[in-house]
Amino acid sequence: MRIMHTADWHIGRNLAGFDLAEDQDAVFEELVATAKKEHVDAIIIAGDLYDRANPSEESVKRVNQMLFRLNRQEGFPLLVVSGNHDSGVRLGTGQEWYAATQLYMRTTLKDAFSPIVIDDTQFFLLPYFEPYEAREVLGDPSLTNVNKAMQRISKEMVQQFDPTKKHILVGHFFAAGSAHSDSETLVNVGGLDAVAVSDLQPFDYVALGHLHNRHALDDAKVQYAGSLLKFSVSEAAQEKGVYIIDTATMQRRFVSLAPLHDLQHLTGSFADFADPTNFSEAEKEAYTALTLTDVEVIPNVMAKLRQVFPRLIGLDRKRHVDLGKVVQTNVKLAPTQLLGEFFSQVTGAELSEQQLTWAKAALTKAKGED
Repeated sequence: MRIMHTADWHIGRNLAGFDLAEDQDAVFEELVATAKKEHVDAIIIAGDLYDRANPSEESVKRVNQMLFRLNRQEGFPLLVVSGNHDSGVRLGTGQEWYAATQLYMRTTLKDAFSPIVIDDTQFFLLPYFEPYEAREVLGDPSLTNVNKAMQRISKEMVQQFDPTKKHILVGHFFAAGSAHSDSETLVNVGGLDAVAVSDLQPFDYVALGHLHNRHALDDAKVQYAGSLLKFSVSEAAQEKGVYIIDTATMQRRFVSLAPLHDLQHLTGSFADFADPTNFSEAEKEAYTALTLTDVEVIPNVMAKLRQVFPRLIGLDRKRHVDLGKVVQTNVKLAPTQLLGEFFSQVTGAELSEQQLTWAKAALTKAKGED
């Protein structure tokens, strides 16, 4: 049996004020095409279908359309859990009758212990949860953090194992040894936010959501799918896509999905960036963060750069003042000489004649106002 592992759709998210709906619809079409090309027998969605617990009406409509497309029109069984961005109550509405078409959805911890059986595999669907839910469901007041809770949850699930089947856990949490990126909402509950990877070893494969980098954890059995799109500059170098798992061997293979508009981070001079002939159409249309190597003031810099990069999402400078460095300055110098020394220390260049003229004029005006 062949399974597709996806996660972190984040329908409804924007990027620096840019609406991502068109990009999310485009990558979803690639996901559908890949599922059909790979002849998968089921699709995992490991949480964070939405970007917020109270999604907009348009976001709800789009997620419903996507699930309907995959499940009813294309005929794929779906294995879905809620993530920390989802409202489990809202997402889980109707799950009792979704199962009639093999849309298996789990949004509360109490429903996580009954496996879904498809062909040669038992799937345990574990939604995002907090320690108080584990204490209530398992009747154990000692479960004060996610790690302790996961130890008990894993033991309970192992008791349901059919020895003739493979066992896959679908979850949405932070596994010990993983690395966060700056576009993710941290899971910090009970003073401890990490699930020990050792507690996940009874499973043949653990399909995780929550972290956007598929390389966030290196483990033979535990895998993050990563997000379908890049959601921050820290993810610019990451390749996004889905995993295909063969349950006969439990081997996994990554299949990349190309975005409608890439996200890139470029470093260079204003002159280079302001010349559109230096860039391809794909580069100009990408969501772009720029780091300028220039040290001089550039009037209307954002407006000028957006003429080349209309999806400009960030702008900074490569050179900053080193506040930790103590520089000795002769305070007895004339004001214009002091300004010249300061400018040289900060920029590494001398004041031009025009800049010196402006400085003298400003100083004269300031003295006149006194």
